[in-house]
Amino acid sequence: MKMNFNCLPEFQKEFKHLSKKYKSLSEDLQEFCNVVSVVPFGTSKHFMVITQTETVAIIKARLFCRYLKGSSLRIVFAYFEGKKKIEFLELYFKGEKENENSKRIQEYLNHC
Repeated sequence: MKMNFNCLPEFQKEFKHLSKKYKSLSEDLQEFCNVVSVVPFGTSKHFMVITQTETVAIIKARLFCRYLKGSSLRIVFAYFEGKKKIEFLELYFKGEKENENSKRIQEYLNHC
């Protein structure tokens, strides 16, 4: 079964803003989608489960960006195992923001 991808409007804004700075971002995100389609929880220390319920796991991961020549971008997503669905919640540059937006994650979980 194929993985379905969605994203929150806030994620779309962050993506649009960051892709102006980092030209390879859309290709990098596509590559990330290919990886998480196969291994949603990742295979390395670069993936961390923030919280998990019976239906959804919220995962934070490093997003490798070729333009940055490193992995300073972070991506937060919700993985629904039963539905084979991933929803992107947040994208940020580690140098500009220390941690994920817990309020956004909590609001998202309240609406799931």
